[in-house]
Amino acid sequence: MVTASIVLFKQTYAEIKSLLDGLDQSGINTLFIIDNSPFNAIENEVKVNHPNIQYIHQANNPGFGAAHNIAFKKAMSLGSEYHFVVNPDVLLKDDVVQSLVDFLKDHPEVGMVMPQILNVDGTIQYLPKFLPSPISFYKRILYRKFNLFNSFIAKYELRDVAPDLIYDTPVISGCFTLFRISALQEIGLYDDRFFMYLEDWDISRRMNEKYRTVYYPKAAIVHGYAAGSSKSYGLFKVHIRSIRAYFGKWGWFFDRDRVRVNERTKKQFK
Repeated sequence: MVTASIVLFKQTYAEIKSLLDGLDQSGINTLFIIDNSPFNAIENEVKVNHPNIQYIHQANNPGFGAAHNIAFKKAMSLGSEYHFVVNPDVLLKDDVVQSLVDFLKDHPEVGMVMPQILNVDGTIQYLPKFLPSPISFYKRILYRKFNLFNSFIAKYELRDVAPDLIYDTPVISGCFTLFRISALQEIGLYDDRFFMYLEDWDISRRMNEKYRTVYYPKAAIVHGYAAGSSKSYGLFKVHIRSIRAYFGKWGWFFDRDRVRVNERTKKQFK
C-alpha cells in the first residue's frame, strides 16, 4: 500500500486542485490532507471531488511536522509500506510516484528518497545538501541577500554534481519525499520541536544513521519554491527558532558525525 499526506495552511481548493488530480491518477491508495487552517473552508470540495482523500482539520495548527505525523500514524494503522510527504505547491511530472516506489522496492537499504526538484521554468532547485554547520546558514543568508560565497554554496548544495547522477545525500528536502514506513517505525517520526523548517533536515539525518537517503533525479516534480522566511519577518523568526533547535540537538561547533557524514558523501564524487 502507498499513502501520502499534504499539510495545508489557508490554501484554496483552486490552488491545490491540479496536485490532487495528479495524485488521484498516480496509484496512491489513500491521501491524507491535514488542514492547519483556522477554518475547514475546502473540506466539502475536497471530499466531493476526491473520494480517496481523508481530510483532517487541525485548527490549532500544530506545525508542519506534527501534522504529517498524524498522517504517518494513520498510514501505519492501514498497513502502508510507502508514504509520500507532499507540499501543496508542487506538480507531478510523468510517473514520479511509481518510479520512486519502484526504487524503494528494489533497494531495501534505502529509507527515504527524493526526486529531482524543478522550478516552473524547468531549472533545477538545488535542495540536496551536506549536513550544515552554523556558518553554513550565515553564508546562505549572505548569498541570498548579496550574492556572496558563490563557490561555497556551489559545493554545499552539491551544484557541481552531474544532474542525472543518483547519489546519497544527508539532507533531503521535505517538499516531496518518499519514506519507507518500516524505516520510519525504527527511527521515529518528525520531531515536534520543529514547528516549521529543518524538520526535514533532522529526520534525514536520523534516517541516514541507519538507512541510505537518496537523491533520485531520474524522476522529477515541479516545486513553487517560496523561500518565505526571506520575505516575512514572522517566518524568519520561526526559521531562527528551528535553527536553534537543530543545533541545540545535534551540536553547534562540535559535531563529529557531521564531519564524518559529509566526508562519506564527498567520496561518492571522486
